[in-house]
Amino acid sequence: MKKLLNLFFLGMAFVAHSSFAQVVAEVKADVDTKKWRYEVQAIGEGSEGTYLVKVWTYSKKANIAIEQAKKNAIHGVIFQGLIGVGRVSNQPPLATDPGIEVSKADYFNDFFRDNGPYMKYVSVSGDGSVAPGDVMKVGKEYKVGVVVSVRKDLLKSDLTNAGIIRSLSSGF
Repeated sequence: MKKLLNLFFLGMAFVAHSSFAQVVAEVKADVDTKKWRYEVQAIGEGSEGTYLVKVWTYSKKANIAIEQAKKNAIHGVIFQGLIGVGRVSNQPPLATDPGIEVSKADYFNDFFRDNGPYMKYVSVSGDGSVAPGDVMKVGKEYKVGVVVSVRKDLLKSDLTNAGIIRSLSSGF
């Protein structure tokens, strides 16, 4: 009975440690989010209405960079636009107002929270693994390249309906 009780407490300690580690990783990802340090490239077009993008994210922990890549991809599509690679052309940002991120900060803080609404528009491409050449140590941090698919047509439609960006038919 004592061994069983010890195993139970050991198991509970492991579960508590795992949960704590995940919370710490999410907090660190939120800190990384506020810095928005990434590079994003258009590498192809997925199914109709989607971009296939490669996001290079900088972080002190490689596993945080992988999750952060999803936020960075959406942020890049909305605010920076995409640099085309190979035969893929550059894509302009969805937001044409350079101050929209600041003026609509409440909206975007909620939008980019961990597991927030941005998740509706992005998925990791393939099996989610990162190629060995796409993880580089740069100084004291990692630069991790992740390929994701962004549902840009749905994102644009939802941002327009929410009054965040203007539709083309609304004029200038």
